[in-house]
Amino acid sequence: MSNDIETLVSIITPAYKAERVIGAAIGSVQSQTHENWEMLIAEDCGPDNTRQCVRAFASMDRRVKLIEPDRNGGPAAARNHALAHAKGRWIAFLDSDDMWLPLKLERQLEFHRSQPDAVLSYTGFRRVSDDASRTGSYISVPGRLTYRGLLGNTAIATSSVLVDRALSGQFAMRHTYYDDFACWLSLLKKGGMAVGLDEDLMRYRVMDASVSRDKRKSAAQVWRAYREIEQLGPLISAWYFSQYAARALHKYRQF
Repeated sequence: MSNDIETLVSIITPAYKAERVIGAAIGSVQSQTHENWEMLIAEDCGPDNTRQCVRAFASMDRRVKLIEPDRNGGPAAARNHALAHAKGRWIAFLDSDDMWLPLKLERQLEFHRSQPDAVLSYTGFRRVSDDASRTGSYISVPGRLTYRGLLGNTAIATSSVLVDRALSGQFAMRHTYYDDFACWLSLLKKGGMAVGLDEDLMRYRVMDASVSRDKRKSAAQVWRAYREIEQLGPLISAWYFSQYAARALHKYRQF
């Protein structure tokens, strides 16, 4: 790989009915102090003007690229469409309603490259309200997570993740519930390590209609991930779930 590709970050953004928020997400990427990136936005056939918004940004900044699936497939399919076009060694994820602080890529890339056994890294963050008028408490993250450590932990926020494809190889999201959580587990199950940069570098927008705000549904999806994807028995699943639930409750209380 050339030096440019060695530091190129391919940013994966699925977008559906994101007309109201996609501009803030793109703007936060354009404000990065690390400028060697491409932002691959897979617009998942929504009914609004998200594609037109992305086209307008792309016409002014060729690093912003619109991916246009021909039918709606959900977040996992949209992420996979974007991943198929990614050119960088480094894969970052940014959901269409979230935002990065300007030093996010620079600090995380520097940190990740100092951790030779890390297949993925993640950062601390704060929640913001739907209209971005209110910011929550800082969500701190642990320094390291293995596969077993992640099973009972809610630490990894998707929009904070950076994956090193030199270690992961090609990968894709599974078409399943909690596709992001399932993907991180898959990467770590192969023996990789996840490392946390405990710095405030991302803003997670809590949408009024966000699926992740539905705690019961999220909990059910985690349980199904244990039992159906990871094939864990009921007792070990219950043990990991108790850890997940305790940490999730603490995290939700911070906003």
